[in-house]
Amino acid sequence: MAETPRKRDLPLILIGLLVALFGLAYLAGGAWLASLGGSWYYLIAGLGLVLSGALLVAARRAGVALYALVFLGTVLWTLWEAGTNIWGWIPRMDVIIGLAVLVALVAPRVRDGFARGASYGVAGLLVVAVLVGFGLIFVPFGSTHPNPVPGPDSAALGTNVGQAQTADNPARGDWPAYGGGHSAQRYSALDQINRDNVARLERAWTYRTGDLLEERWGAETTPLKVGDDVFLCTSRNIVISLDAASGAENWRYDPQVSRKAVPYTAACRGVTYYEVPAGARERGEEKASRATGDNDEAGDEPVPGDTGPAPTEVAAPVTNGDDTEIAAADGCRARIFSGTLDGRILALDADTGEPCAGFGDHGEVDIKKNMGETPPGYVSINSAPVIVRDTVVTGHQVLDGQRRDAPSGVIKAFDAVTGELKWAWDPGRPEQSEPLTGDAIYTRGSPNMWTTAVGDNQLGLVYLPMGNSAADYWSTPRSEAENEWATSLVAIDVTTGKPAWHFQTTHKDVWDYDLGSQPTLLDFPTDDGPVPAILLPTKQGDVYVFNRRTGEPLVGIEERPVPQGGAEPEQRSPTQPYSLYHTLQQPRLTAHDMWGMTPFDQMYCRIQYRRADYRGMYTPPNADQPWIEFTGYNGGSDWGSVALDPSRGVMIANYNITPNYNRLVPREKANQYGWVPREEMEGRDHGGAEGQGDPQAGTPYAIDVNAGWRVKWTGLLCKQPPYGGIRAVDVKTGDTLWDRPFGTARANGPWGIRSGLPFTIGTPNNGGAVVTAGGLIFIAAATDGLIRAIDIDTGETVWQDVLPAGGQANPLVYEADGRQYLMIVATGHHFMETPSGDYVITYALPEK
Repeated sequence: MAETPRKRDLPLILIGLLVALFGLAYLAGGAWLASLGGSWYYLIAGLGLVLSGALLVAARRAGVALYALVFLGTVLWTLWEAGTNIWGWIPRMDVIIGLAVLVALVAPRVRDGFARGASYGVAGLLVVAVLVGFGLIFVPFGSTHPNPVPGPDSAALGTNVGQAQTADNPARGDWPAYGGGHSAQRYSALDQINRDNVARLERAWTYRTGDLLEERWGAETTPLKVGDDVFLCTSRNIVISLDAASGAENWRYDPQVSRKAVPYTAACRGVTYYEVPAGARERGEEKASRATGDNDEAGDEPVPGDTGPAPTEVAAPVTNGDDTEIAAADGCRARIFSGTLDGRILALDADTGEPCAGFGDHGEVDIKKNMGETPPGYVSINSAPVIVRDTVVTGHQVLDGQRRDAPSGVIKAFDAVTGELKWAWDPGRPEQSEPLTGDAIYTRGSPNMWTTAVGDNQLGLVYLPMGNSAADYWSTPRSEAENEWATSLVAIDVTTGKPAWHFQTTHKDVWDYDLGSQPTLLDFPTDDGPVPAILLPTKQGDVYVFNRRTGEPLVGIEERPVPQGGAEPEQRSPTQPYSLYHTLQQPRLTAHDMWGMTPFDQMYCRIQYRRADYRGMYTPPNADQPWIEFTGYNGGSDWGSVALDPSRGVMIANYNITPNYNRLVPREKANQYGWVPREEMEGRDHGGAEGQGDPQAGTPYAIDVNAGWRVKWTGLLCKQPPYGGIRAVDVKTGDTLWDRPFGTARANGPWGIRSGLPFTIGTPNNGGAVVTAGGLIFIAAATDGLIRAIDIDTGETVWQDVLPAGGQANPLVYEADGRQYLMIVATGHHFMETPSGDYVITYALPEK
């Protein structure tokens, strides 16, 4: 008797077609990946899914069995590749387990179908597994605590940097320098807020600067607190003084910086506080009297370095926007120095905000002199100047990626009283420090220092964390001098302007591994007793420690072989330095580290991985294929630097774990894309990730950097989490005490959608921490919009608050009227894609 034809089962057909469709996607991508030498799983699983789907459409029992086989194989493969890492399970299993639920639900509908109760029970178990897996992402993964944290008074890392200025020995309740004091340890001895009461922390007052930007935002500001006042600068260099206890505005000075002057980011990391020594006041008062027209001897010669009007002229009053005349000769005993994005240094009276008449040209100097052509945005001061022995030392940012013959990276030093140019050190002419005159031009394209230096008044040395030469990713045109001094820590004698010693952290840098972190001064414990030292974190993640008098390494450094070849094989150094003290570097990337929301974007990332040149750290730029840079140019450690607890002997370092996916683009193709220097773009430049389509004019190649290595249609990163961490390190031994992912997913998600989910994923971060005697670490920095208090003993978050804008800045801690305050400037950051703002926010315990 003939078998009765089965009626078409629409649910079974639809699910079978869905399985087959997914199988085709696995099959196509898997074949490509396998052809590149990658995993064969996707190809095999794709074949299995296509066959399973076809059998399900035909209502064959084998379709369910074959799917079960694919499911089991996927579980075993996931265990082999990802182990117990929950992040590795998500893209490998989410589609497979979702389809498995559907297949289980229709399993009773095939010929000789499976038992309905058993099938539905399997579907229910799979749903429970999904829920359990979802719950597991809220359990912190990747935290380690290998060693106990030393207790208070177990170390003494404080160091003598002199007695000349307030920031040499900060008052207990003050924060008179960008790094807390001239030693830049980012430590506060205040303990009113501690682990026992931090949960009661609340907002004390909020101030809004009014300086908001729609593009390139990211002020990165850490204010100062001296006496009763707070001093800060905004994105476009408006300098503001506030009452430290109430937030009431004392004064503001607007230098009228044009939006065109904004370089990559409108950053003003900080200002500098300086008190004029009694013996030096006469010079400034003489010059001030000339600037205000009070000089009785009109025929006198100008003070050396005076760039103001001739003594026979009476200068017009300079105002701060409120028709307030510049400070007269009897003012400016205490000064606020601030750099500007258009290349000026301002000297303002700390009491009134008025320009100091005795400094430079009516209270300011222009660092761009003798630099030649400097289009707007090319020469910008975005970090606080450093003052050593009454000498204002400043570097500047040179706009990256535009042209090889960019303005010079020359370091300039001015008399802090008169503004006279004392010396100028150009890494392109390192043996000379005499300022150029006339039409002479400092070396075009020479290495610059865009971050914050540190100085020692006792030794008379300033320590410069140098960046790279212009055209970061092409080294052939660089001179021998540039190759020697770029990406180096350089100690300069402030008396002569000449180097005392230097150490290069990257040889012939073509990875944008410039030194972004402000170094820290400390007394380093050795077997022979404490040694005045300088600690230097790098973007690669290595941390170095040197005798700051001599430059001698206090812990071992070794040169290791690194990958060779690339687009300039003759230029590559055969070795690079590695610190034997401590490193934040992560293990080498593998194909197993590729990630995504689904197996499809993970498969795309694995294909990208296989197409690229990657042979570990220092894989050289390649003109024939993309190359992977890991760690990427955001660090490791960047401008937020590290914080030290000198009493416990503990270093706190937050860091990034993100690669870049780069390609050199031939000049002809770059021209077709319209990649030209900014000044030629005619208003078409509105920002973007640094290196994304940068022209590098004057070299054979432009550069295109996929910062963080993102999937272009989802915005998610190709590397699996975490993307950022925070770590406690024993300063004496360099041993890790605890380490944990840093940052939650609450403000992150695919397609730019904020997930709102508070699980710890470890996000990219910019900005650093402050450590207090209360046993707490305060830090914002991550992309989740939170400011946190972390217990220094355990690494656990014990308090947090949601900020109204991104907290990409270093916080500070101070005391006013007997009350301890935590302050953060929340302006967001365009590169970190956190919301823009103009907030100065303080926290304190409730008043009794």
